[in-house]
Amino acid sequence: MTTDDLDLPAAPQRLSRAQLRRLYEAARTIAVVGASTKEDRPAHYVPAYLASQGYRVIPVSPRGGELFGETVRASLEEAGERIDVVDVFRPAAEGPDVVRAAARVGARVVWFQPGTESGEATAAAAAEGLAVVDDLCMGVTHATLGLGPGPGPHGDD
Repeated sequence: MTTDDLDLPAAPQRLSRAQLRRLYEAARTIAVVGASTKEDRPAHYVPAYLASQGYRVIPVSPRGGELFGETVRASLEEAGERIDVVDVFRPAAEGPDVVRAAARVGARVVWFQPGTESGEATAAAAAEGLAVVDDLCMGVTHATLGLGPGPGPHGDD
C-alpha cells in the first residue's frame, strides 16, 4: 500500500485516528523541511526518531551536509524521488510555499509540526488537493497511536 492508495480528505478536514494510523503504515518516505543538525531541537530528534522506526527521512535545508544517513537537499524538488509526507519545521509564513513545493513533487500529505501551521497554508493545501495534519507532532503521534516508543526524552513537545 502507498499513500496514493489511501482515501485521505483534502484540507481543511482533520484526519481521524484510523486515517493517521493508515498514513503511518503506508508512508515510506518523509521529507523534513527545516531539518536541524542541533540534537536538542525537535527538527532533529523527531526525524531521527522516525528514521529509527524504519521511515526513509530526507532532510531538506539550505545548509546542506548529511543527516540521518541522507544527503541534505536544498529543496523538495532536489529529492528527485517519491515523497509520501512532507513534515514541516519552518515558520508559518513559509507554509504556503512549502505546500506548493509538496504538490509539485507529488506528495499527498503535508504535516505541520505544532506552531508551524497557518490558515493560508491550509488554504493552499486545499487548493492543491493535499491532506494536512497540523498542531500534532509527527513523532509523538506515532507513539500515541501505539506504533512506537516516541521520540525519547523530548517526547513532550
